[in-house]
Amino acid sequence: MKNLFKFGFLGMALVIGASACNSNTSNDAEATADSLENVIEANVEETTEMIDSIGDAAIDTLDSLSNQN
Repeated sequence: MKNLFKFGFLGMALVIGASACNSNTSNDAEATADSLENVIEANVEETTEMIDSIGDAAIDTLDSLSNQN
C-alpha cells in the first residue's frame, strides 16, 4: 500500500512536470500586453496634457484677477 502511494505521487509529479514543460506561451498574450501598455501610455499623456491646460487656465485667471485690483 505504501508503494502504491509512492508510485502515485511520482506519477503525478511526472505528469505535472511534463505539462509545465510543454506549456507554450503564445505571442498573442505578449502582443495584447504591449498594445494595452500603449493604450495606457496614450491615456496618461492625454490626461497629463489636460491637467496642464486646466492648471495654466487657472493660473491665467488668477493672474488676471490680481492685475484688476
